[in-house]
Amino acid sequence: MSVEFSPLIPVLYIALLAALAVALGALSVVQSVRGAIFRICALAALLLALLNPVILQTEREPLDSVVAVVVDRSQSQSSEQRTAATDAALARLTDQLGRFPRLDVRVVEVGNDSFTETPSTRLFDALSSTLEDVPTSRIAGAIMITDGQIHDIPGSASELGFSAPLHGLITGAPDEVDRRIELVNAPRFGIVGEPQEISYRIHQDGTGISEVTEVTVRVNGELYSRELAPIGQTMPLLIDVERAGDNIIELEVEPVPGEISVANNRAVAVLDGIRENLRVLLVSGEPHSGERAWRNLLKSDTAVDLVHFTILRPPEKQDGTPIDELSLIAFPTRELFVEKINEFDLIVFDRYQRRGVLPVLYYDYITQYVEGGGALLIAAGPEHAGRDSIATTPLAPVLPATPTGEITETGFFPRLSTAGRRHPVTRDLPGSAEEPPHWGRWFRAIDVDAPKEDTILEGPDGAPLLILNRVGDGRVAMLMSDHGWLWARGFEGGGPHVALYRRIAHWLMKEPALEEESLRANSRGNLLTITRQTMAEDIPEATVTTPSGETLTVPLFETAEGLFQAELPVEENGLFDIENGDMRALVHVGAVNAPEFAATVSTGALLRPLAEATGGTVQRVSTGGTDISLPSILPIKGTPRGSDGRLVLKVTGETELKGVNRLQLFAGFFGLALLFLVLGSTWYREGR
Repeated sequence: MSVEFSPLIPVLYIALLAALAVALGALSVVQSVRGAIFRICALAALLLALLNPVILQTEREPLDSVVAVVVDRSQSQSSEQRTAATDAALARLTDQLGRFPRLDVRVVEVGNDSFTETPSTRLFDALSSTLEDVPTSRIAGAIMITDGQIHDIPGSASELGFSAPLHGLITGAPDEVDRRIELVNAPRFGIVGEPQEISYRIHQDGTGISEVTEVTVRVNGELYSRELAPIGQTMPLLIDVERAGDNIIELEVEPVPGEISVANNRAVAVLDGIRENLRVLLVSGEPHSGERAWRNLLKSDTAVDLVHFTILRPPEKQDGTPIDELSLIAFPTRELFVEKINEFDLIVFDRYQRRGVLPVLYYDYITQYVEGGGALLIAAGPEHAGRDSIATTPLAPVLPATPTGEITETGFFPRLSTAGRRHPVTRDLPGSAEEPPHWGRWFRAIDVDAPKEDTILEGPDGAPLLILNRVGDGRVAMLMSDHGWLWARGFEGGGPHVALYRRIAHWLMKEPALEEESLRANSRGNLLTITRQTMAEDIPEATVTTPSGETLTVPLFETAEGLFQAELPVEENGLFDIENGDMRALVHVGAVNAPEFAATVSTGALLRPLAEATGGTVQRVSTGGTDISLPSILPIKGTPRGSDGRLVLKVTGETELKGVNRLQLFAGFFGLALLFLVLGSTWYREGR
């Protein structure tokens, strides 16, 4: 309760009246006027009535103290034992806190900061967000249930933003052990066919330290080598870049018996293979209208070193001109097809025929080159149907089709075959979706008998026009027409000759994106996308193995002919293994060397300095099982000076104003009666 004054008239006037009253009162006393005391009392009562005294009675309610309970649900806490211990500790803690009615308990569960560049456990960010609307004087403290692997611990207690105890309840057993592998240096790019050096280091935390362990190395899902590596030392590893595009390099360290997690026993690097200066040999049998189509395409690619020869003067052409007077150069057949043939990534025969330039034995060398992994393209013209066709040489075993000797010369639209609508070389070729196709006609096709492999383009009456074949480790393509140049010249609107020719060349050189049978996976945020390219009409479900070892079955849906996809939301970070039939793909979700996977052994050492600086405590609540032991809770007023092993909470003394009652002393009949009483007493005394 309190007394306040609410003057009825300005205070200045009341002061003047008070001065006048004091003068009159003093004069009455000096002159010994009868009833002077009563007159003074009457004047004082009048002045008091003008001051209007008010008695205030306030009603206040104590405010609750806020306790933040931050629960670590990151991936390092996802093991069965730690999850059970965390759940049990949270249930026990909330039950104990619930016994104190003046505690406002706020529970926040924090998963990984998973889908950023560096997935990590950021409990203090969550703590700040939870308490941002609470005055610091009302914060009783914070309690964290965690394994202790926190990656945003402030450097000092002053950075917390409040002055209350911070406590840590540590899950996990004290004798845990964990082994992990870390990529120290992994180049992003590499030249195909050249070795690249990767360096790695193996760490082991906890008990059971060993000196040497085995590391298994896989490249694109295939076993590459097994290495012995000492613990804690940086080890080099040479990897041969096998192909262009993504090369998935997987390193897996042998697990320790009883280790808490094997999710960090594997590391993956994606090395983008680049073909440096692709070497292409283009041999044109004789000048013709479409000769420049292949030359211009290959010359426009800055990554291609083109060697082009055109046979202008075959051996049978004898006109008596002396050799030293010719401006032509001799065709270096031995150098190209014997000594340096394996240096070429692709050999193209453009309307070439047997003219005595290449010895018959050299065709056998080309066959061996293809079977050993080389690429051969036959761009056929009328010569291919004649008796001097290269199909009659030792090259025949690697050719997917044999000419019949007939030539069809009529206008036709090249069309995608059934296989061509599924094959990545021709599937989405611009203009192919319409009927007739939205491109110009060709007017010549070389007839062949039934091809051995895929026909992806068809000519007149469904005859094979573009045939692709695999021979040994190499590849062969045959284009049974020399009229592709009509598209380049814009005849009848032209056609997608650049896209077609480039895809043929890159398929021959084993471009991963053009493989007809492939399985790819990529991630964006928490969404895993699986893509299966196949020539089959039906495929089985994909099997996904998560970093924690869980196996998921994912159905794939056809999004285009020959292309099946699925999208899978994921909650974990790490290496995902996807299998479909005999195809396998690996993809890493999250940063490769993220803090969340750097250490998983539970510890209180990281949090203890900050907790002790605030008057809190850090204690282990489990021994690896589901049985837990929680310290008692002690709410106190004032600044805590130590926890003494208990969860000390600093309760607030602040209150909230609920209401105010006002009582005016000279209001109403009471004030009027008091004035009448004083004035009456004065009249009575003077009248005697």
